[in-house]
Amino acid sequence: MSVYVGNLSYDVTEEALNAVFAEYGSVKRVQLPTDRETGRVRGFGFVEMGTDAEETAAIEALDGAEWMGRDLKVNKAKPREDRGSFGGNRNNYGGGGGGRNRY
Repeated sequence: MSVYVGNLSYDVTEEALNAVFAEYGSVKRVQLPTDRETGRVRGFGFVEMGTDAEETAAIEALDGAEWMGRDLKVNKAKPREDRGSFGGNRNNYGGGGGGRNRY
């Protein structure tokens, strides 16, 4: 049961997000991804709720709601995709022909 929360303020904390979602049920975990270089929150996060009913209640109540000066985007989180690298096979850089030289 994971919920995506987008358009978050860069000042948001895990504790504050937890408190908002706790109004709709038990919060198991809150994740706020940060930028690798700056360490700043990236403007979105994930909240894991205890049950599907709690998740649905939170989504219905909070999607489009204003919080910390921003209109939240809240929906069911999609499973992570294996993106690979540059859209292709990681091990296929240039594809060589097995050591055959044609010179």
